[in-house]
Amino acid sequence: MATQPRGLTKPKLPSAVVALGVVSLLNDSASEMIYPLLPAFLATLGAGPGALGFIEGVADATAGLLKVVSGYAADRVGRLKEITLAGYVLANVLRPLTAVANAWGQIFLIRFGDRAGKGIRTSARDALLAATAPARMRGRAFGFHRAMDHAGAFLGPSVALILLSCGLPMRQVFAWTLIPGALTIATLVLFVPDVPGRVGAQVELALPPQADYRRLLLAVVVFTLGNSSDAFLLWRARELGLKAVWAPVLWIVLHVVKSATSTWGGTLSDRVGRRLPILGGWAIYALVYMGFALASAQWHVWVLIALYGVYFGLTEGVEKAFVVDLVPEEWRGRALGAYHAAVGLAALPASALFGLLYQGAGPAWAFGLGAALAAGAAALVPPDPAAPRPLFY
Repeated sequence: MATQPRGLTKPKLPSAVVALGVVSLLNDSASEMIYPLLPAFLATLGAGPGALGFIEGVADATAGLLKVVSGYAADRVGRLKEITLAGYVLANVLRPLTAVANAWGQIFLIRFGDRAGKGIRTSARDALLAATAPARMRGRAFGFHRAMDHAGAFLGPSVALILLSCGLPMRQVFAWTLIPGALTIATLVLFVPDVPGRVGAQVELALPPQADYRRLLLAVVVFTLGNSSDAFLLWRARELGLKAVWAPVLWIVLHVVKSATSTWGGTLSDRVGRRLPILGGWAIYALVYMGFALASAQWHVWVLIALYGVYFGLTEGVEKAFVVDLVPEEWRGRALGAYHAAVGLAALPASALFGLLYQGAGPAWAFGLGAALAAGAAALVPPDPAAPRPLFY
């Protein structure tokens, strides 16, 4: 009986990677039952794009800062699962309170707490993921995690759409997020094994010293300054005539594409290196933003949102794998924390500026700036630290 040649089959992902993927699927199901409806809900409360930009910018910046703390704690005490659990609990307790909010300031506080939970858990969770995935499939592991995250992100709007079509108001849809939120916490507690991180007695709160890591960080900051909240894409779609009931469907399309391309993008980076997928993804991003600047019909939105999903598939998991590649293990938590913080801190001026520019000068200027910054950031991406892997491994 013939046997399959050695090296031609992909090894299975570790069970801890799969379990963490399921946790992200459930959590994002809860989160994305709310997010695509948020611009329309804010409009019913009398808020405009300026308020939306402020809410999302501050929320993302808060998450970014707390990701530094999470990364430091991951390197200092090594209790990766406990830190991750604390973040998921905070977010899933606060998120359903959107159902009883009566002013945009209350939405701001809820989103602030939700993103704080994200900040607490993210760096520790990524360090936990890196600790369980062999280096040769690191890109694939991070890509798979993003794929599961995005699978939840289209499952959530699907549920929201079903509930809306049954006649439930938005507030009741928000209340239903209690169920996937509770399942998120239960799955993490019961099925994700505790894999302690590497504990360091003398861990300083500092930026990793590796030059290529810092160069990657700079490139990500420049890119993120032009990468405003995705809520503005929904706002633009509404301006082009898309009804609120179709917003969840648009979000489903986006996350289907993200989910379908993320594992592929991560695996591609294991084979050809991290730099090429990132550059390709950022090029697609620039084209999509120019498309939104020039869009004049509803069908343009559907095409652009699908292409936008490919950008995520090529970059999200790959950037995290690149961060882990560029630093020693003892710096891993802080490197991931600083990476996430850079994205979050740059998101504050990005979303605030985008909202003001959108409101004052129009969408062409706002989206055009995002495209230009993406092109500039591409020149700063460092080379890969190692030669590309073989096609089969």
